[in-house]
Amino acid sequence: MRTMTQSTRFPMFILMLNLFIALLGQGMLIPILPEYLKLFHAGGTVAGFLVAAFGAAQFLFSPLGGQWADRFGRKKLIMAGMFLVVVSDLIFAVSTSLPLLYIARFIGGISLGLMVPANLAYVADITTPETRAKGMGYFGASMNLGMVLGPGLGGFIAEMGVRMPYFVASGLGLVAAILTLLLPETLPPEKRTISTSKKKGFTMGEQIWSSFKVPYFGYLLIILVMTFGLMSYETVFSLFAKYKYGFNASTISIIITMGAIIGIVIQIWLLDFFVKRLGEIKLIRLSLIMTPIALLLMLIKVNLVFLLFASALYFAFNAFLRPTVSSLISKSAGDRQGYASGLNTTYSSLGTVFGPLVAGLLFDKNVNFPYIFGAFMLLAALLLTMNAQRSRKGNRYASE
Repeated sequence: MRTMTQSTRFPMFILMLNLFIALLGQGMLIPILPEYLKLFHAGGTVAGFLVAAFGAAQFLFSPLGGQWADRFGRKKLIMAGMFLVVVSDLIFAVSTSLPLLYIARFIGGISLGLMVPANLAYVADITTPETRAKGMGYFGASMNLGMVLGPGLGGFIAEMGVRMPYFVASGLGLVAAILTLLLPETLPPEKRTISTSKKKGFTMGEQIWSSFKVPYFGYLLIILVMTFGLMSYETVFSLFAKYKYGFNASTISIIITMGAIIGIVIQIWLLDFFVKRLGEIKLIRLSLIMTPIALLLMLIKVNLVFLLFASALYFAFNAFLRPTVSSLISKSAGDRQGYASGLNTTYSSLGTVFGPLVAGLLFDKNVNFPYIFGAFMLLAALLLTMNAQRSRKGNRYASE
């Protein structure tokens, strides 16, 4: 954070610690979910619907989260989201029926729908246009670190009981919510009145419709198509590595952990350097060329070293994408940072909901199809950058 002012560093540190703890708790739940579902005599189908319930709730509430972050302030929405994380994990821990599990995951999706747009808006508030991409990189790195360390910790805690990780995750969420009290509010009341007067009475449908008219709509489309393509990798990678390469769970986890570490290193130490050297648009285009190349390389079965190389290439350029596109959206949003962040999360969650469904269907046809489809979608996002840049030609921050 050496390029940021002292007044920026402290809230950024608290925000990163908050997100790290929240995602550490969520990551803890991943390895023990299949075993936990056995208590309900459920398997993969239920797991898929639980993911869909989470994604659907996030999609529905992200526009509201962004709008409310502009209306009530960033801090209140972050606090509300964190407390809902606590409630979600606690209900999941004590559930005795499948309907309660669905309710828990839906509440979890609401929590991120409220919290993530407010977090993104907060980062935009405390950074300058020149340090915006760096701030977004820190945002992504803190979440990645939590997801890297979470599964191992969750597996260890599960030795004390399969429900125990969910109780611990709830406790960690409470700690993160309390830490939010240390955050200063970045949106003063007078700006809340100005930034929300135009949106009063918006329904969610009207807000989505209004997104077609914002100057950064092209970047929102890039987020949607890009996430759609990236989810083709993430959804079926474990199955792909097992059926195509014959790798076991430990080898697969090594590959995923390596990728997450690469992402953290790039987002903290390298992202700002490349943005300054290439500009955001060129970096996005380069990444949208290299990530599909990496996906297609994975289809060539050689050995573990080759797959590690292709995966490292994918994770490296993937780490550049979301923070950089989010930075461009933020720079185009003016005083409506919460609104823009909500739309950012909404379009991303659309890709997160439908991407896995398509990837799963394609995988059942052929193990290679999700990766071919993912590469095609990422190249489509590359073409969208051309139109997006032309529509924002007058924006002095969308640097070449």
